[in-house]
Amino acid sequence: MDTKAVTGPVQKPNATTPAQQPSQASNVLLQATPLLQPGQQLGPLQPTSNLGSVQQTSNPAGTYQQPNPQTNYGAVQQPNPQSNFALQQPTPQTNYALQQPNPQTNYGAVQQPNPQTKQVPFQPSNQQTSLVPYQQPDPQTNLGAWQRPTPLGSLQPSTLLSKLAPNATHQLIRGDRSMLTMSDDNALVSHILGSHTPDGRDVDVKPLLRLVEDILRRATLTPETLLTTGSQTYLDSGFDDKSLHTSFLAMLEALSYTIDRIACELAYKALGGTDAHQTTVAICNMVSHYGWDAKLVLALAAFGLNYGEFWLLAQIYSTNQLAKAMAILKQVPGIIEHAVPLKPRFDALNDLIRTILEVTWCVIEFKDLPSIYITTDVPALASAMIHIPTAVYWTIRSIVACASQISSFTNMGYEFALSTSEAWELSTLTHKLKTILEHLKKKMEECVRYIEERKDVESYEMLVELFKMIHIDNMRVLKALICPRDDVLALVDGTTKRRVNLDVLRRKNVLLLISSLDITQDELSVLEQSYNESRLHEMRLQSPYEVVWIPIVDQLTDVKQRYFEVLQAPMTWYSVYHPSIISKASVKFIREQWHFRNKPILVVLDHQGRVVSPNAIHMMWIWGSHAFPFTTLREEVLWREEAWRLELLVDGIDTTILNWIKEGKYIFLYGGDDMEWIRKFTKEAKAVAAATRIPLEMVYVGKATKREQVKRVITNIVQEKLSTCWQDTATIWFFWTRLESMLYSKIQLGKDEEHDLVMQQIKRVLSFDREGSWAVLSRGSSVLVNEHGNILWPALFEYEQWKEKVALQGFDIAFQNYVAALRGDSHPCCRFEFSNYAGKIPENMKCPECHHYMEKYTTFLCCHDEGIVPSLLALATNN
Repeated sequence: MDTKAVTGPVQKPNATTPAQQPSQASNVLLQATPLLQPGQQLGPLQPTSNLGSVQQTSNPAGTYQQPNPQTNYGAVQQPNPQSNFALQQPTPQTNYALQQPNPQTNYGAVQQPNPQTKQVPFQPSNQQTSLVPYQQPDPQTNLGAWQRPTPLGSLQPSTLLSKLAPNATHQLIRGDRSMLTMSDDNALVSHILGSHTPDGRDVDVKPLLRLVEDILRRATLTPETLLTTGSQTYLDSGFDDKSLHTSFLAMLEALSYTIDRIACELAYKALGGTDAHQTTVAICNMVSHYGWDAKLVLALAAFGLNYGEFWLLAQIYSTNQLAKAMAILKQVPGIIEHAVPLKPRFDALNDLIRTILEVTWCVIEFKDLPSIYITTDVPALASAMIHIPTAVYWTIRSIVACASQISSFTNMGYEFALSTSEAWELSTLTHKLKTILEHLKKKMEECVRYIEERKDVESYEMLVELFKMIHIDNMRVLKALICPRDDVLALVDGTTKRRVNLDVLRRKNVLLLISSLDITQDELSVLEQSYNESRLHEMRLQSPYEVVWIPIVDQLTDVKQRYFEVLQAPMTWYSVYHPSIISKASVKFIREQWHFRNKPILVVLDHQGRVVSPNAIHMMWIWGSHAFPFTTLREEVLWREEAWRLELLVDGIDTTILNWIKEGKYIFLYGGDDMEWIRKFTKEAKAVAAATRIPLEMVYVGKATKREQVKRVITNIVQEKLSTCWQDTATIWFFWTRLESMLYSKIQLGKDEEHDLVMQQIKRVLSFDREGSWAVLSRGSSVLVNEHGNILWPALFEYEQWKEKVALQGFDIAFQNYVAALRGDSHPCCRFEFSNYAGKIPENMKCPECHHYMEKYTTFLCCHDEGIVPSLLALATNN
């Protein structure tokens, strides 16, 4: 239908839409230069034409509601033929911002109607028809005056474009706010999922993203740098040209067309005021055949072209005449002059760009997750894959918003750019992206933990199999256990304090000293003594060996790190340079296969990497360097040479006792912390020795625990001159450690405890120590009595009852018989306590007295050094 030109006065735009009010200069220019000649006809406007950010829609939720025909909103209403609106054919006196567009401008992507939709001029779109933007238009459709060039008189196309862009871009940014607050992510993402049709092409986009990241990093400036940008060249280390390999250049050549298309889409849609959602969907359609990561990188690369071009001009326009001319066209000098007032806009823009990059890298990380360790069946990855389309949508939409900001700089000038409300729009998108990024990062952490667990399981199983195999040398098992990387100097030489490679251990017997940071100086001193002595052993040249300290630290803190260095400094053997190089799989293997808890163990590997002793530390405590080369076979040989005698208990500890043994003296070794019992026992022992005229010596050996109480007992014994005692607590510690090592060694070898006299007697001493006081009486090296204190003291106190038998049987037999008689009337309980940190704990144990299997308890023990009775909480679980 024909519409006659209106010659009446110009209507004023609605006051409620200040963004649509043209400037005063624009009014003068448009009034002086008519867009259309009087009487010229305006062709039918298609209902799907996108003229602003607010459109009629079929969405019942009403993101953009159909405007009231009675309300004057300018270019964004369906016009009433009787009303004077911007979409009517204008008169020379009519001034509206969104009039007939530049005929040279390509609006194809915006105007493409549904070919199945009937074109009805000036009619509202069918409520049942979904507005799908960017469809291929029907070639038979007559688009009327919107496709015909129109003489514009004295108004040049570039001038018209500069007048159209401010209002159009302002509508684009304003339209984003309603979309951010009212849209449903699921509905928006459905557009993306509908266009996501990957064809299987696999593009390594990381090199391209690094290149784009380099562009954005150099282009992302602060107001402070902007003030100096115009006067000096921005210098920084450039993107490494060596990284531009042939394969990368070939990939870039294949993708350049798509990148250019997206860049044009961003630029033209920003100038035309197209709704951000539609632009986002259009870009997604262009990259529909690519994966999620490639979609983001391609869109980001397109934005980098426009963004980098703008800031490149800002950096070099003062030194390059061509750049200066182009900068003036893009109003760059004005932006630089007003850099400080623009700080909120720049801060918001830079923050959003940084967040876009973070989200992009995060999506790439999900793609790079190894499929052999994790699949989409894993809940964490499944949840992330559901949210990645949402992340892609809002990231591309944020790129569109950033492109609109650059367009506002170049087309609207700094006056519009000073609007802080537009910075708020960017901040809203940044908040949206950061929320998505936080969720994705949380899921990535869960995926990484899952993958690490799978890798640890795989490494653990590999270690188990490796130690079952036969190898040429020991390097394969040592690398798998300590550090698999050849480029890492994993060890520290205790002599030179320099880092060395694992190759120094090749084809040598290796003693792995495994401990926590709780290893004591007493333990280290004894180990160092045995180590130095054994290195002088005559067999060492035939069978060279080295010691390597492997510290097991669950959570390494700064305090633990310093303590590790303190422990490591005096060591003369090798040690790992840092606890962190020991993998979780190795720690699990050490704990489960070698039964490490917290107490030090010494695992011996031969030159082929075979375990020849699962824990040789017991041998080292018992026999020292005499146990070299510390194999299980050597341990069995040494036990066959031993017998239940006093030298076994005190060998290498006290030379005075060894001299008494040679002299054939009677020797009482006794222990406990009951001072009253000690006074009575020593008094009666001296009285009996005097009565029977036997040479008697007594030595107090303390207790396995309660060091402070033992120190007080020693002080009293010395002051009261009750007997000889070991005043060095380290000697007492070593005595009890050797006894416990004897028991562990027997258990480790699997000896028959019921028929092993040595094991029976060791168990008695350890049990008596847990129950209270005890004593061992020997004549020379022969042990006569090994008994609990509650039996020994009465036997000595009741000497008058058995003294007559001394003359008939001798002291030894008479005393043994009387003690045995008292033991028959009294049956003290036997108790053994195995610490959870002591390594492998036996499943069951027989009583050394009655030879029945003992009941098994879980005991919580707290030994106080202030003389307080130990707090015991025992939960009995009978076997």
